[in-house]
Amino acid sequence: MDKEKLTIEAIQDKLSKVGYISSEEISTSMFLALSLNKPVLIEGPPGVGKTELAKSIAKSLDRDFFRIQCYEGITFEQIVGEWNYQKQLLHLEAFKGSKNEESSIFEDEFFIRRPLLSAFTNKNPSLLLIDEIDKADEEVESFLLQALGEQQITVNDLGTFDLLNDLIVILTSNSQRVLLDETKDRCLFLYISYPSVEREMAIVKSRIPEAEDGLIRKVVNLIHRIRTFNLTKKPSVRASIDWTNSVMKLDKNYENIDASLEKSLGVAIKTEEDKSKVQKEIFKK
Repeated sequence: MDKEKLTIEAIQDKLSKVGYISSEEISTSMFLALSLNKPVLIEGPPGVGKTELAKSIAKSLDRDFFRIQCYEGITFEQIVGEWNYQKQLLHLEAFKGSKNEESSIFEDEFFIRRPLLSAFTNKNPSLLLIDEIDKADEEVESFLLQALGEQQITVNDLGTFDLLNDLIVILTSNSQRVLLDETKDRCLFLYISYPSVEREMAIVKSRIPEAEDGLIRKVVNLIHRIRTFNLTKKPSVRASIDWTNSVMKLDKNYENIDASLEKSLGVAIKTEEDKSKVQKEIFKK
């Protein structure tokens, strides 16, 4: 379906068909991003489905998916591409002393394309996820912003590459640092918080359709209660899925769900300090 023909309801339905349970706010934001042809910046705590949303949008719209996973110290070369020095040296060695010795080693066959350039030069409709952009430094953020704004990437000794497809760009951030004002100005903003109980139950049910509704509700309600505690790491949506699945493995007949929940607590809680707090508050240990 063309972007021009998409509606909020159609986006929500398409996401549901690929296993992503959206909300009206999420579907509306994605509709506007697609309609206005603007990047969307998604913020929110870890584990609420920011990355999963980008993957699901690509899958639901049948787009090729490219991902830049940002981290501290990431370089332009790791984002755009880099010369294959070993291949260049082998080429020079092979033609040493021959009339082809001066054959250029600065051609496309000697260049390793990384996600940004690959997404730009891909001829199919594509989606580029710039994941956890807050982990990259401001210089890299500025470069990405300029490339996306100009829809061009210049590589020294190789040339300038124009954007060749109708690229959707999604950026995610865990708010480890404040992003540049220019980034915020050019993007639509979407904050994804932890889902409501009902939506989180629907998410778990979509991933574990054989799970009983009563078990799902019990686990999700516990997760929501635990998130109110002062923890080092609050349990993610994935924790609700994994905890439900763990109880089903430990107690196939649902004979002692509470005991199974306690035995599998490490599935949802990731530090010993947090585990002690939860055991004290929930299981009275």
